[in-house]
Amino acid sequence: MNSIIFDLDGTLLDSMPMWSSIDRRFLTELGIDPPADITERIKAMTVPQAGEYFIRRFSLDLTPEQVTERVGALAARAYREELPLKPGAEAFLREARRRGIPCALASITYPELLDAALKRLGIAQYFQAIVTPADGFSGKQDPAIYLHTARLLHTAPQETLVCEDAVYAAKTARDAGFPVLGILDPEAEAEWDRMREICGITAKSWTELLTGQIFQIFSE
Repeated sequence: MNSIIFDLDGTLLDSMPMWSSIDRRFLTELGIDPPADITERIKAMTVPQAGEYFIRRFSLDLTPEQVTERVGALAARAYREELPLKPGAEAFLREARRRGIPCALASITYPELLDAALKRLGIAQYFQAIVTPADGFSGKQDPAIYLHTARLLHTAPQETLVCEDAVYAAKTARDAGFPVLGILDPEAEAEWDRMREICGITAKSWTELLTGQIFQIFSE
């Protein structure tokens, strides 16, 4: 193993509780009672994709751009001021850098939100490359974002560990030939058994990984 690609939301950043409620907050502000299935329906979508879905499903008199703007405003404050890293995440990044392991970030989060969080938390320094929807990638159902990021790190998929918290994203990376580390996010605990089936390595926290032998695979 020669390099690492990290997801941001739910993997390094403890942001999923905010995202799991933002769709409901958005609909409530429009006077719509959020359906029970709404979070499950949109969890694998980018914000623009979710906006188009909202417009179709609820016959909203809004453009996708207006939906994106409203949802972005709801999330912006959290990224600028509130959302913390998961316990042990920065220590793991710091140790990877100390060992000379090239790292990158591949996220489908709004670039401006991602940038605000990275700046506030001071962790951009750990990544040799940062890939977002601004680079032309619309989601993680397609492995293109991982393949592109690996090329930026100059490592082949089989040499590049992908770290994810979402089952669908972990499966995409695995099917494209990447070894995958699954990190538990409480918002996805119901899918943890499936994540363990997909991933070669799983952990319930970055702190747990730091006390184990995870970095040995980078010397093999």
